[in-house]
Amino acid sequence: MSKFVLEVENLSASYRKNIVLEDVNFRVKQGSLTGIVGPNGAGKSTLIQTLLQLHPSLTGKVEFFNRPFNKSKQSIGYVPQRGSVDWDFPTNALDVVVMGLYGKIGWLKLPSRAHKRLAYEVLEKMDMVKYADRQISQLSGGQKQRVFLARALVQDAEFYFMDEPLVGVDAATEKAIMEILKELKTNGKTVMVVHHDLQTVEDYFDHVLFLNKTVIEHGKTSSVFTTENISRTYGGKMKWAMEEGSHVVDTR
Repeated sequence: MSKFVLEVENLSASYRKNIVLEDVNFRVKQGSLTGIVGPNGAGKSTLIQTLLQLHPSLTGKVEFFNRPFNKSKQSIGYVPQRGSVDWDFPTNALDVVVMGLYGKIGWLKLPSRAHKRLAYEVLEKMDMVKYADRQISQLSGGQKQRVFLARALVQDAEFYFMDEPLVGVDAATEKAIMEILKELKTNGKTVMVVHHDLQTVEDYFDHVLFLNKTVIEHGKTSSVFTTENISRTYGGKMKWAMEEGSHVVDTR
């Protein structure tokens, strides 16, 4: 059996006639916490959506745990971008978290008291129990992100994908989310995160995947997070400087 929990070979995808991913190849080991970084339009969100069959691929092979996605999807959790969610949908925070259990409950069955207890436990972990009955439209940006992370965590998945979970959240929420992600890694879970802030990559992730339509570099952060790879990935879309070994980056 392969030691890799995700293997991607020659993956390509497009929007209409525009190629957004081309010849993407990488492998991910169990228990890693990987930041996916690259400029706007690099295909970061499309990569996750294609891996999870939410967007069609043109070519390529994807295997999770040595199996195709449709035979391993119960082991995978996903937190989408907050902007892609209909926050006006009439439901409360507890119900959103319970939705993460529908793979185990079944769509035509009602959640049991035990299921709701699990959801409450995860909300407590995210410091959101007091908002369990609040409509999601009434939550702040950081609170919404905590609820969506709780929905993923309640699945008790082996592999988590998170699409920019730290965008638009306050410092306390960012710290809480990263503590949870690092705890997942410590417990042997595998996490891949689309991330936009290069200044925190070295503190947050043990692996980094540089993406700009194709994989520019992928590996341990201590080895591949270099000014050369940053420059190769962002090209003319960034300005960067070095101050005592730290990356100070403007990716606008």
